[in-house]
Amino acid sequence: MNLKDGVYKYSKTVRYRKTIAFLNKVLPAPATILDLGTRNAFSEIMETHGYTVFNTNGEDLDLLPEIVKEYKVDAVTSFEVFEHLIAPFNVLREIPCDKLITTVPLKLWFAKAYRSSTDEWDRHYHEFEDWQFDWLLEKSNWNIQETEKWVNPVKKIGFRPILRQFTPRYYAVYAEKKS
Repeated sequence: MNLKDGVYKYSKTVRYRKTIAFLNKVLPAPATILDLGTRNAFSEIMETHGYTVFNTNGEDLDLLPEIVKEYKVDAVTSFEVFEHLIAPFNVLREIPCDKLITTVPLKLWFAKAYRSSTDEWDRHYHEFEDWQFDWLLEKSNWNIQETEKWVNPVKKIGFRPILRQFTPRYYAVYAEKKS
């Protein structure tokens, strides 16, 4: 493993630990979850913590937001997915269950939006400020119940890595559908 892989793995480990702690706090297991996005390492982490997890199959949620209606679940989770969508409002409106647990990367004043040079899907159309994401949820019929922010420490040397020690990068939200 090279240094870049080690930094990435460290960053994911910290984020996963904080994400599962937030999920356990707002939706204790056992629960059945639709996790937006294809099956991934975090799907398995949720299962080891007592959740039953279904994933979408890589459908373009901008074009097929109604796909979420095919699942009967206790909650929908979306961990770093909405920033990839052009119109996350449409998917948020289609979610049939009454609980949503989500995380999004926050816009950082010292870094541009993420864009992979090798993967056309691994790009951020949105990087939100917390108030923008709150507004999106409120307009799409969700009441925010709890939020949390955390930093994304990286094991690098430089100005930006120092700023990442103190500047929140991820925003977690638990919301319930308005009646």
